[in-house]
Order: sequence, then C-alpha cells, then structure tokens
Amino acid sequence: MAEQLQRDAVLVHQRLRDQVAQALRAALIAGELRPGVVYSAPGLASQYGVSATPVREAMLDLTREGLVEAVRNKGFRVTEMTARDLDEFTEVRTLIEVPTVGRVATAATAKQLEALRPAALETVAAAHAHDVLRYLEADRRFHLDLLSLAGNTHLVEVVGDLRRRSRLYGLDHPDHPDHPDRTGRTGRTGRLVASAEEHLELLDLLLAGDREGAERCMLRHLSLARSLRADDRPATPPAPALRLGWR
Repeated sequence: MAEQLQRDAVLVHQRLRDQVAQALRAALIAGELRPGVVYSAPGLASQYGVSATPVREAMLDLTREGLVEAVRNKGFRVTEMTARDLDEFTEVRTLIEVPTVGRVATAATAKQLEALRPAALETVAAAHAHDVLRYLEADRRFHLDLLSLAGNTHLVEVVGDLRRRSRLYGLDHPDHPDHPDRTGRTGRTGRLVASAEEHLELLDLLLAGDREGAERCMLRHLSLARSLRADDRPATPPAPALRLGWR
C-alpha cells in the first residue's frame, strides 16, 4: 500500500510539472513571458498557485528545449530569438525537409499520406479561429508525422528540436496585426490561414506522386512559416498574466 501511494504521489507530481511546462510554453507563445526578462520560480509559482518546485522543474525542461536559460541565483531568462537565429533554423529545416518530402512523395503509400489529412485540416480550422496553440500542435503533428514516413527517427528528432527552438511568439496577443478585432474581422491572419492551407496542397501533391511539386511547395511553406516567426512579435509585449487551463 505504501509503495502504491508513493507511486501515485510521483505520478501526480509529474503531471503537475508537465502541466506547468505546457502553461509556460503557452505563455511564451502568447507573448506573456517576454524575451530577455528574468523570471523567478517563486514569482511564477505564486501566479500559478503551486509550489516553486514544479515550476523550477518545468523551467529546466524548457531550458533543455532552448526556450529559456538559467540565471544563477535569480531564476530563468526567456531566450531572445534574433532574426539571424530564425533564418539559420529555417535554413537547416529547408536542407532537411525539402529533400525528405521528395523521398516521401515516391515512397509513401496513399493510406499513409491520407492519415495526415486530419492534422492538416486541424491546422486550417485553428488558423481560421486564430487559435495559435491549437494550430502549432496540429502543425507539429503534421510535419513530424510526414517526415517519419521517410523512416529516419533521428531526422524527426532533429526537426522536432528545431521547431521547439523557433516557436511562434506573441501571435496570440490582441495587438498583433494578425489578431482579430472585437468584431471578429482579421488583418493579416490570412498568412496563418495560407500557411495552414499549404498543408493540404502539399498532401495533394504527395498523393499525386509529384516529387518536384512537393519539394517546391515545402520550400514555399517554410519561407511563409519563417515570416510568421518572432520578428512579428508586438514591439511591447503584455505583462505576464499566466494561466493554467486546469485551474
């Protein structure tokens, strides 16, 4: 009985740590945690209504992902993403993903490719709703599941890491030019929608076995994704107002 209680306690702690980490990622994407600012674990914990331990552990997870960096005796600083960083991440992704998509176009079965359609449709629905978190999750599934069809797990891990390090930041802030106004009208949300719809275009090219067309589409898609990255963040992001979905 004691061993079972101990295991249950460990699982509860792990779930809390994971939930805090996910909430921190959401705050980064929403622009609520600002690049260059140092945040203390106790300070964040007070906003979350939890102890400092799961916050500190979650921050260490984000450190390994390159999203924050530890500042001795102070806390964690949100990693600043420069335009050069983003350009270099995009260059590496292009070198990997464009030829890999070409290989998939000639090797994957129609059944394997059709299995990607739900994630592609999810990105479109999320983009129209300007649900950035939902968009990113579906976009991640689509790209990594697509690359996995090439059969190289290490390649998928590398791209997954690059994606984490070049996340969208600040697109969920109401002052961002892509955010819908109070009437529901949008400014440049069209770029997010266009990026999502390219998933369907790419899928159709792959199903047709059009290797060159698929490679061109992926090259264009990565270029458009780059234009949505952190340099589009509002000049003055909002002060942090962290939320946990389970509270």
